[in-house]
Amino acid sequence: MTATALHTQTMVHFSRKRMAALALPVIVLAYFVYIFFAFDIPGLGDRINVGNARTLLADAYSYKTHVTQDNRDGAFSIAIEGERKGAYEAGTAPDWVTLGDRPVADLGGGHIVTFGPQVSYDIPGYGTVVAEPGQRGVQATFPPGDIPDYISASKNRVMINTEAGRLTITRNRTEVFKYDYGWELFFFTLDSPYHGLGPVALMGRAFSGEAGAIFHDFWTNRMWRHSDVAWALYETLLMAFLGTFGAAIIALPLGFLAAKNFTPLRSLRFAARRMFDFLRGVDGLIWTIVLSRAFGPGPLTGALAILLTDTGSFGKMFSEALENVDGKQIEGIASTGAKPLQRYRFGVLPQIVPVLLSQVLYFLESNTRSATIIGAITGGGIGLLLTQAIATQKDWEEVTYYIVLIVLMVMAMDSFSGWLRRKLINGDEGGH
Repeated sequence: MTATALHTQTMVHFSRKRMAALALPVIVLAYFVYIFFAFDIPGLGDRINVGNARTLLADAYSYKTHVTQDNRDGAFSIAIEGERKGAYEAGTAPDWVTLGDRPVADLGGGHIVTFGPQVSYDIPGYGTVVAEPGQRGVQATFPPGDIPDYISASKNRVMINTEAGRLTITRNRTEVFKYDYGWELFFFTLDSPYHGLGPVALMGRAFSGEAGAIFHDFWTNRMWRHSDVAWALYETLLMAFLGTFGAAIIALPLGFLAAKNFTPLRSLRFAARRMFDFLRGVDGLIWTIVLSRAFGPGPLTGALAILLTDTGSFGKMFSEALENVDGKQIEGIASTGAKPLQRYRFGVLPQIVPVLLSQVLYFLESNTRSATIIGAITGGGIGLLLTQAIATQKDWEEVTYYIVLIVLMVMAMDSFSGWLRRKLINGDEGGH
């Protein structure tokens, strides 16, 4: 080949390299442009509801007190989150509500709502809105001028949503929502003698012999259901534990069938490997739906779904680990006259146990999170409580509570499995 031909061939080669280097960014850019329009990202701004997002965020770290008047018979009630379990007893009210013939709710900052046959709302900087609910609807009178955006008025309904709270008036009901920071009644409900007591007072009661009663009122809290939540966390951990370790126990002997250095028969290895592919090829959520039809809802169904999926994953990993064991160590054990089971026990398992334990514990961490989603489908564990709280569309502080507990549970499992790996694999907690 002449120098000219070699130079031409080299230039063509470099030209192709440059074209390939330029083509890759163009393809990636084209893909992102396709995603931009395929998922209608330009229309995302029209679909975003900032008001709903703000309300959702506020519900996560605050609570609403409902002050309600039945416009038909004048019945008056006050309840945290509008629940019976959080209702104030007759004749009692929070300090910002004044009871009487015409109760008054002071929402703060000059925002005053007065109940009665005529409902009035004094709004600083705007004036007083007066509404009279009746059989013909809601007759409302507003200060002169344009009605501000935070007021929505129709024949049958008036809603005023200010920074101090929300007032809704219909022909049958007048209701005020007032937001306050915190998770009210998290420790004790209104009917508990310990409600409203500070930490110092509670400590004094506890040291005076009421520690058991204090814990009982906290543990049986009807609003936050701490005992039910603790049991749900236990069910979630149980699903993850039974599914993970059950899969490991089943996958270990099957891994020997799929390892070519332990199973010479190719057809048997092929069948074992295809079974692993089938089990791990079907997602755990699919197994959950199938098993829930067969066994009904419950934690056992979730544990079985995790077991089936992880059996396929563990079988593949265990068989690959077995194929990489050192045959000399097995030969050394065999030279002592050891039987096949003894060769596996003393020649094979010590080589693969660190790898197996590490993988099993990593999967246990992951399955702790997966068990939450599986529990939402099978009706067990903290996932069920989380789904119920989301479905209500009102108790988002409970959603936040459950999410915090799930994160703490995953963090605890991560720390525990890390400590256990060091303890079992390295022999001590410090890894020495």
